[in-house]
Amino acid sequence: MCFYPFYYLLIYSFSNSAKAASGVYLLPVDITLFNYKQILLQNDVLQSALISLSRTVTGTILTVICSSAFAYLLAQPQMPFRKFFYRVTVVTMYISVGLIPWFVVMKSYGLMNNFLLYIIPSAISVFYVILCKTYVEQLPPGLTEAAYLDGAGPVQIFIRVVFPLCKPVLATIAIFSAVNQWNSWTDNFYLVNTANLQTLQLTLLNYLTNQQMFEAVTNTAGMLANRSHLTTSPTTLRMAISLLVAAPILLVYPLFQRYFVGGIMIGAIKG
Repeated sequence: MCFYPFYYLLIYSFSNSAKAASGVYLLPVDITLFNYKQILLQNDVLQSALISLSRTVTGTILTVICSSAFAYLLAQPQMPFRKFFYRVTVVTMYISVGLIPWFVVMKSYGLMNNFLLYIIPSAISVFYVILCKTYVEQLPPGLTEAAYLDGAGPVQIFIRVVFPLCKPVLATIAIFSAVNQWNSWTDNFYLVNTANLQTLQLTLLNYLTNQQMFEAVTNTAGMLANRSHLTTSPTTLRMAISLLVAAPILLVYPLFQRYFVGGIMIGAIKG
């Protein structure tokens, strides 16, 4: 039941639009790449894909580094006001200020129409901090004590000792962050009105709701159709672009599934 909707997107998008209108069930009808060609010929799709890929890679790396570093600080017993900072951090999970204050804050920070909007606000996530903090507290204290005796400082201990040992939970954080970054579109919708910074998810939304954008694609398809004798339809285009947006996560997520399960289990058990 979960698999077939994605499979239906696949077989419908690879089918001839005219023949697919009469029904597609298990196999593509008159297999063709014509639908994908006309989508990829649109400049906004390729530009949006580049922006989404850039924010996913950059944002994930920044989130992993910042969240793990903050979690390491909160896990140190000698840190002043450690419990206070941790409780204040956790409270933010339960209290949301709303859309308007968020918009005002982001705009006051100069993040409107700025690529940094996609990566700076998500640099630290409370959920990721809790996962990483719990994992760090399970590490044998003798490791950091030995490093202190060898003359290492807190930064060196984090980089050379703690960070490498946190790979399972860091992989989990990376998966969560990458999925969130790739699927995010609300920040783009509210704070970015520059076409060069539009993400692929918002482009998908525009293609699904904006008839004018479909007409532009249809005009391109019409020129191609004169040479290939193929036609297209809004339904087929929706299927094709939806699959293009979902495919990267569907392909990458299973590869990291074992790290995801291991990181969650190790970070959730304490004592």
